Amino acid sequence: MKLAVTALLACFTAAALCSTRVSATASEISLQLPVIETSQYHRPYVAVWVEDAQQQPVKLIALWVEKPDWLKDLRRFWRKIGRSDTALVDAVSGATQKPGTYKLYWDGKDNQAQPLAAGQYTLLVEAAREQGGRSLVKQAFTLPAQGAVIDIAAQGELGHISAQIR
Repeated sequence: MKLAVTALLACFTAAALCSTRVSATASEISLQLPVIETSQYHRPYVAVWVEDAQQQPVKLIALWVEKPDWLKDLRRFWRKIGRSDTALVDAVSGATQKPGTYKLYWDGKDNQAQPLAAGQYTLLVEAAREQGGRSLVKQAFTLPAQGAVIDIAAQGELGHISAQIR
């Protein structure tokens, strides 16, 4: 019995160390939603994902939506992921966010929890707001990335975006 408990504790310790290593090497994406002065402000729908060199989506990092009816306003996201992978959309989606700065983390894996192969990828962030505008920004990066930095200036519905790709 004592041996079994010791083995179980060792297993939990190893799992804890692995999760610490994953979080220490996770890519961090900082995303700002700007304050937009208007008489009728609606929180924007936002999608953050990664595409491979063939422009095929490989990882949906975040999706902030309120009602599925308006998801089509995220035009590129809708064409690439939204209309064809409703299970993934349901699994990842969260509530829309008010203006502010948000941190997102990505472990470098695809939607099937497999590490991405070395190569060219693109980080995409798209936002659309009811009675507002639409914004789509993208930035290419290469894996493996040893601390690559992405810096995208604010435009339209999106504030400053920066990422530390690991």
